Amino acid sequence: MDWDKLRIFHAVADAGSLTHAGNTLHLSQSAVSRQIRALEESLDVILFHRHARGLILTEQGELLFDATAEMSKKLESTEARIRDAEDEVFGELRVTTTTGFGTLWLAPRIGKLYDKYPDLKIDLVLEERVLDLPMREADVAIRMKEPSQADLVRRRLMTVNMRFYATQQYLDKFGTPQSLEDLANHRILSQNLTARQVNESVKWLKPILNADHTSHLTVNHYFGVLQATVNHVGIGALPAYVSKKFPELVRVLPDEESQEIPVFLAYPEELRHSKRVQAFRDFIVEEIRAYNKSNNDTK
Repeated sequence: MDWDKLRIFHAVADAGSLTHAGNTLHLSQSAVSRQIRALEESLDVILFHRHARGLILTEQGELLFDATAEMSKKLESTEARIRDAEDEVFGELRVTTTTGFGTLWLAPRIGKLYDKYPDLKIDLVLEERVLDLPMREADVAIRMKEPSQADLVRRRLMTVNMRFYATQQYLDKFGTPQSLEDLANHRILSQNLTARQVNESVKWLKPILNADHTSHLTVNHYFGVLQATVNHVGIGALPAYVSKKFPELVRVLPDEESQEIPVFLAYPEELRHSKRVQAFRDFIVEEIRAYNKSNNDTK
């Protein structure tokens, strides 16, 4: 298939109008129409239903539009990679991290990155599954353990501990536990042990959740645990960094916490000189330093 015709088809399908597509492509309506007819003839299909109010894709047209949309996205990504050698920071960056860290730590801060680089297009993939960076399932990963895959640039960013938190309203109503045994009289809110999570968290929580508690609430990621905790449902097992964003939370049993959970930044060796990756790396390192300084100042 002729790429020029496919490019024009994509513009028409996206705009839903020959005239609007022509304006975008700097072509006359008749020139656009001729290219669409030629493409339909070469494929021996009808790609658009013509209506007075515009053009609607046929089933075959939708199939072709899905393909051209994917091609267009790949070309944009390729252009960004080619231009990575320049000083500009723009284009798509696919970042993956865990649901908890991405939702509670990264997402609230990422506006600062856009302030510096407004032309970035960040695709933030939040899931516990470890995406394959060498296979380019993502450009950059922030994981709660050191990546084991080869050919990755990796950097240890920080450590995180899991701790118990509750609101003062909850503690006023149900009392403040003074020992792990006292937790038996409270509703514990935590991530489900069967959900994918770091080993240090599971090791810490497992004996606590296996004890004979009055009530449990388990959720498949930390954002749900946080929402239940700030709404006075019980005592939540949460990463320590939430206390900065939610000062209404009171730490319960201050001597109890999980082992340190390391947080690593990683990206493929081939992206070592990518301006987009460098910008994201520098942003994360700067935010980690600010976070650590804030923690030290409040100790």
